[in-house]
Amino acid sequence: MGREFLDIFDEWAKDYDTSVAGLDPQYEEVFKNYENILNEVVQHSAGTVLEFGVGTGNLTEKLLRAGHQVIGVEPSYAMREIASAKLSDLTLLEGDFITFPKVASIETIVSTYAFHHLTDHEKDTAIRQFAEILPENGKIVFGDTMFTSIAAKESMIEAAETKGFTHLAEDLRREYYPTIDVLQNIFVKHHFDVTFNQENNFVWIVKANKRKRSD
Repeated sequence: MGREFLDIFDEWAKDYDTSVAGLDPQYEEVFKNYENILNEVVQHSAGTVLEFGVGTGNLTEKLLRAGHQVIGVEPSYAMREIASAKLSDLTLLEGDFITFPKVASIETIVSTYAFHHLTDHEKDTAIRQFAEILPENGKIVFGDTMFTSIAAKESMIEAAETKGFTHLAEDLRREYYPTIDVLQNIFVKHHFDVTFNQENNFVWIVKANKRKRSD
């Protein structure tokens, strides 16, 4: 459920906004076009939004400015403290992609830079649960690191090591970054139409619409 990384989240919280600004050379490419990625997620969102992995509230702030009602879910206490200080009116709940308080009347589920904290099995469980709470034509919009194949992921790890980016290489090995075909199969299994658009060498935007079940 991603909670095995909570210590990392809590430690990273104070420096997270510096990281996404691209000031760390190791993660510069990961966060390339960061603002555009967030804006695209907002652009494809509709109605009341449930956001997972709020972090320090960067996407949340854009969603609120666009006029959306947002319910945020974040497992890290340190991240919640920062987001709450930024956005005092935000409804922010403790939880994760799989274990979260009951919510109602959600039209869009969003997340950026977080879904990879789940194993592929956990991703399947999360999408199944999202399908249960979203209405017909409800949306899921994610921005996250993923790869076209295992070989492509291994190539990126090798490239990071060649550049001396040991933290990035360790991160790519430790986390559960999916391949696109695995994610596509999960979404289709749970009755979503899904598309993938690449934003930089690491991050893709996933747009999924819940379709009407024929059974």
